[in-house]
Amino acid sequence: MRTFKKLPSSEELIRRIPLSDAGLERIERDRAEVREILSGRDARLLVVVGPCSAWPSPAVLEYAQRLRELSQQVKGELKLVLRTYIQKPRTTRGWTGPVNQPDPFTGPDIEAGMVYARDLMVRVVEMGLPIADEALFTHNASGFVELLSWVAIGARSTEDQEHRIWASAVGAPVGMKNPTSGSIAIGVNSLLAAQHPHTAVFGGYQVETEGNPYAHLVLRGGMDGPNYYLADLYRAQDLLAKAGVRNPAVLVDASHDNSRIQGTKDPRAQVDVVREVLNNLAVHRPLRPTVRGFLLESFLRTGCQKIEACSPETVDRSGLSITDPCLGWEETRELILDMASQYAVIRQDIPRLAAP
Repeated sequence: MRTFKKLPSSEELIRRIPLSDAGLERIERDRAEVREILSGRDARLLVVVGPCSAWPSPAVLEYAQRLRELSQQVKGELKLVLRTYIQKPRTTRGWTGPVNQPDPFTGPDIEAGMVYARDLMVRVVEMGLPIADEALFTHNASGFVELLSWVAIGARSTEDQEHRIWASAVGAPVGMKNPTSGSIAIGVNSLLAAQHPHTAVFGGYQVETEGNPYAHLVLRGGMDGPNYYLADLYRAQDLLAKAGVRNPAVLVDASHDNSRIQGTKDPRAQVDVVREVLNNLAVHRPLRPTVRGFLLESFLRTGCQKIEACSPETVDRSGLSITDPCLGWEETRELILDMASQYAVIRQDIPRLAAP
């Protein structure tokens, strides 16, 4: 490897782009609400929704403003959390997100990416909207993770011991995705590991993590097809019970391998995924305490563009994804309003857990 330059520390980054006391308090409240939903003490659904990748900043901020307004309309049934995914896992190679390369048409610049990502996240939190990100790299999380109300461990990372241990130390609830194979059992193993304490090295110190009791399962499909069907939900519930998982909860990722039609990812299939799961919850009451929400990929415009085929002059910066295809805003708004309406009926029969 070659060394390019010394990067600013997380403390320097935080001083440069601070968060207000009101913002810090808001994050704690949002994390507490997410925990209550995952535990079943709050009967609402959690919906993590937003762009596949948080670029470009003006379009993400416009989306955030619209989502904040929509969240006020559905807050009785749904808690909306904005995806601000600043790092992108690649199957082989490609753009790895704005934290590494804030301008996809120039070379990587991690210092500029750190500033871009922290500034965007702080602005959304100060706007009054909770945010989420995927923990692709654990070694540079400080400066970002403390802003998050929900964290994902992705399908390529969920079997990695470092990510499991890191998830066991994070203050925010963490969604552990099933691996790319689609195995629900491995996904349960991952969240079970994240719920338990571990001895590890952090910052040159031997530490013991406390375990994250709100680590939970995210079903995102796999190489063999979707895993959001009725049998999959019952299998997940059964495996969580047999493993003795605390606060057993499942989120359904309506995108990724759950949204493939004839092998191709179709963002419109997310609507069908959500509706099928909700229809099953309406009929199958035993599933209601376990299925606690959804993940959706959505942006201002429907679809995506291939960044490799674009130039700085031709790329669409108006809210069209440069990574995976997304639902457009109007489709998203209609879906979320429909979800809230349908779930208002379903939640009436959901057993409530007693407060601890």
